[in-house]
Amino acid sequence: MDLALTAAETLPGDSARATLVGRVWRPAPLDGPAVVAIDRNRVVDISAAAPTTAQLLAASDPVALVRDAVAAGEDLGPLDPILANAAEATRDPGHPWLLAPTDLQALKACGVTFARSLLERVVEERAQGDPAQAQALRGELTQAIGGDLAGLVPGSPAAQRAKQALIDRGAWSQYLEVGIGPDAEVFTKAQPMSAVGTGASVGLHPASAWNNPEPEVVLAVSPTGRIVGATLGNDVNLRDVEGRSALLLGKAKDNNASCALGPFIRLIDDGFSLDDLRRTEVRLEIAGEDGFRLAESSPLAEISRDITDLVGQTLGANHQYPDGLMLFTGTMFAPTQDRGAPGQGFTHQPGDRVAIAADRLGRLVNDVTTSDRAPPWTFGTVALMTNLARRGLI
Repeated sequence: MDLALTAAETLPGDSARATLVGRVWRPAPLDGPAVVAIDRNRVVDISAAAPTTAQLLAASDPVALVRDAVAAGEDLGPLDPILANAAEATRDPGHPWLLAPTDLQALKACGVTFARSLLERVVEERAQGDPAQAQALRGELTQAIGGDLAGLVPGSPAAQRAKQALIDRGAWSQYLEVGIGPDAEVFTKAQPMSAVGTGASVGLHPASAWNNPEPEVVLAVSPTGRIVGATLGNDVNLRDVEGRSALLLGKAKDNNASCALGPFIRLIDDGFSLDDLRRTEVRLEIAGEDGFRLAESSPLAEISRDITDLVGQTLGANHQYPDGLMLFTGTMFAPTQDRGAPGQGFTHQPGDRVAIAADRLGRLVNDVTTSDRAPPWTFGTVALMTNLARRGLI
């Protein structure tokens, strides 16, 4: 897999009809991020109309705002060189490069929303973080609980009956509780401003020996709870750490560079509806320097909870997000293909290249390193506010 980034490989197939917004780092004299829109494969700075993507997505009509702002915005040139400069290994800091498309939004995630990932979470729990036990447990648990989960609606009477049957057989798990119970798992993936974009490295905690990418559709949600767009994300996960204890979820999920988003947020408009989003098929490709290759695909339609239900369980009378949020909808992937010794399953190696793609959301590409080797996160909320004030945008 070539990490070289081009507009042809990065943009959605119907990009000419898509409303796409993102962020670009602009070097000196600005030395800060700019909110941009893509117009006929050109990058237009619309920061004068929307200094942050949080403000843009909170607008009553984000699509109209973008269309008006493009006409008055600053043309930064064609997308290809800005995309190419996103690759960390060859980046020229004197030229603009693409960033993750979010800034002040909370970065939240839902877990255990697909049957396959549900089974794998139970495998992790029973293996207590030891990948050597995973293969035997996978077969045992598939036989024990697999048939009970097919087609269940979480929280339904049928799900409650299945829960009791599994408890009676000693096969119940905390992951099954959030997988088929009434309450979704929602957790904080990372801090606002900490996500990396396409071309950047994603980081694994160096202590982890069993881990995987989690390719997901990520919802852009306004402060009022309206889904206004979507992008792709990699909710990088440490299977051994979470498998030891669910209370280590924060350490398993939130490390330097462990949250990737992009390439752009596609806004919901006349040509891209929530139903179109529900029909999204996500593709995952992994290419290792050792010659390892993996390619899988899966439809969002297989999710056990509708995307509007996930938003409703995250934001409402009991919890508000005044800057909006980005909500990972859960992964349908848990790679089990052996890499190395038989029965050990999949784990990342430094130098892996991961591509997450969907026809109408584009392609997010990252290489894999450890969190201590990824560029440290240094530009936070205070730095953003200071920079925007200096530029006269707030």
